[in-house]
Amino acid sequence: MDTAGKIITCRAAIAWAANSLSIEKVQVEPPKAGEVRIKMTSSGICSSDDHILKGLFPVNFPLIPGHEGAGIVESIGKGVRSVKPGDKVLTLPIPQCRECSSCLHPKGNFCEKQDVLPSSGLMLDGTSRFTCKGEKIYHSFGTSTFSEYTVVHEIAVAKIDDAAPMDKICAISCAVPTGYGAAVHSAKVIPGSTCVIFGLGGVGLAIVMGCKASGAARIIGVDINEKKFPWARALGVTDCLNPQNLKKPVQEVVMEMTGVGVDFAFEAIGLPETMTAAWDCCHLSYGVCVIIGMAPHNSQLSLDATKVITGRTLKGVALGGYKTRDCVPQLVTDYLQNKINIDPLITHQLPFEQLHKAFELYHAGKTIRCVLLF
Repeated sequence: MDTAGKIITCRAAIAWAANSLSIEKVQVEPPKAGEVRIKMTSSGICSSDDHILKGLFPVNFPLIPGHEGAGIVESIGKGVRSVKPGDKVLTLPIPQCRECSSCLHPKGNFCEKQDVLPSSGLMLDGTSRFTCKGEKIYHSFGTSTFSEYTVVHEIAVAKIDDAAPMDKICAISCAVPTGYGAAVHSAKVIPGSTCVIFGLGGVGLAIVMGCKASGAARIIGVDINEKKFPWARALGVTDCLNPQNLKKPVQEVVMEMTGVGVDFAFEAIGLPETMTAAWDCCHLSYGVCVIIGMAPHNSQLSLDATKVITGRTLKGVALGGYKTRDCVPQLVTDYLQNKINIDPLITHQLPFEQLHKAFELYHAGKTIRCVLLF
C-alpha cells in the first residue's frame, strides 16, 4: 500500500511525563519540505534516553524518545535530494546542515540546528509531526526512534550501505561514533598510551574499542557495576576498578597504578564528580581528559584552578567529533569490511513491545546495548 503523502497510524512509545512511559497508537504526518519519513527497523537504548525519561534533562512532555535508530526511507518531502524511498538510513541526533558556523569550520560538528541543547522537541519549522489521542506529541533530539515510523529533517539522516544489517547497525547512529570516535577521532589516542574510562556501558565500551584499536598499552576501566567487567576485559580493558570497593578516591588509585597519571581519560557517565575524577587522573603536563557523558541540567563542574596551567587538556565531544552525514556512513562501511566490530556491544535484541523489559535490563546493568526491533 502506498502511504506517501498520507498520515500513518502506528505504535510508538510515549513519555507522558517523567517516569511515565507507555506504548500507544500515534498518527505520523507526512514529511514536509526538507524532511524524511522513515520506517524504523531497530533502535538502541542509550543512557541519554533514560536521563530524559527520569526528568534529568529539560524537555517538553509528552514526547517520543529514542535517537539511536536505523530504518528505511518510506517517503520524502519536497526538495530532499540525499535520500530516496527504499534507502537504508541512520538517524543522527547531531545533524549536519553544512551551512552553520559549526558545520563550516573544519573542526566543528555540533551543528547549530541540533535539538539536544536545548531541546525544543519540535521540527525546524516549530511544529510536530506526531499526535496521539488528539494531543500534540513532541519529538526527542529531532529523531524520536521509539516509533514504528518517524519524521526527521534531511540534515539528520545518513544514507548507508545497502548491505548493512538493519537489526544491529543502529549502534553506529550513536554509541559507536560517540565512544569509538572519542578515542580515535577526537582524542587521537596514540600507540603505547595509558587510558582510563569512567563508565563501561555501550559508549564506554565503544571507547575501549577505540583505545584498543589505537594501540593503547594499558586501559583502565572504572564502573560500580562489576557485571560489566568480563565484557570490558574481552574488549581490551587491562584493569577494572569499582570505586565502591576502594579505600581511597579512584583518581588516587589510578595515580598510584600509573605513577604519573594517564595519557588519556574519558568520562562516559555524565556526573560532575566523575568528570572531576577523570581530570584528576590525567598526567599534569600532557594528559587529555575527554568528557562524553551528558550531565544533568544546571549542574556545574569545579576544578582546582591552581593546577589548570600545568598543560592538561579538558575537552568535550559529541558523536566523536564527526561531521555526522559525512562520516557515519563510512563507519558503517568500515564495519561491513571488518575494520571495526560492533557486534560485542549488542548483547540483547528484543521486539519493540518488550520496551519495558529492555529498560529493566538496562537499569539492572545486565546489558551493554539492548536493541529494539520493529
